[in-house]
Amino acid sequence: MIDFSAPADVVAPQLLGATLTFNGVSIRLTEVEAYLGEDDEAAHTYNGQTPRNATMFGPPGRLYVYASYGIHRNGNIVCAPEGTGQGCLLRGGEVIEGTELAFRRRGTTDFHNLARGPGNLGKALGFTLEDNGTPIQLTEREQEPEWVCGPRIGISKNKQAPLRFWIPFDKTVSARRGLPPS
Repeated sequence: MIDFSAPADVVAPQLLGATLTFNGVSIRLTEVEAYLGEDDEAAHTYNGQTPRNATMFGPPGRLYVYASYGIHRNGNIVCAPEGTGQGCLLRGGEVIEGTELAFRRRGTTDFHNLARGPGNLGKALGFTLEDNGTPIQLTEREQEPEWVCGPRIGISKNKQAPLRFWIPFDKTVSARRGLPPS
């Protein structure tokens, strides 16, 4: 059983292969990133609690939804003890239930891109800002998949920290700009 009160970098690899169900869609998680609160300058919580990031300081096992670039609704699972401000960004996954609904939400016909990347995953799951603070519904994996970790992508601070975790060669994992999927 995943202990969401553990640090985000401990929880992150345990999420790989687990299934998150939300708003009629289930996604098998294939890629996540850990954010370590005040010790991680890339974390939304690096400079302390604000009205925007308050959920990240609340009880673990809840969804932190935020607007990215004003258009995407990205989601994190809050981790570590309450007051810590840590979480795991949901970066990518494979839609395994609610596929037609995910296709309608995303407006694409490419199955592997349905939930590849945090904005696409959020749209496939139908995240809204009103979902911020919602307890998550997660079905744990039956067995641990092979996984790797490396530098995070899509950020400018502390990007070399090996806090991105993914299932290698999975077609739903994000690609670095100009490179094939990891």
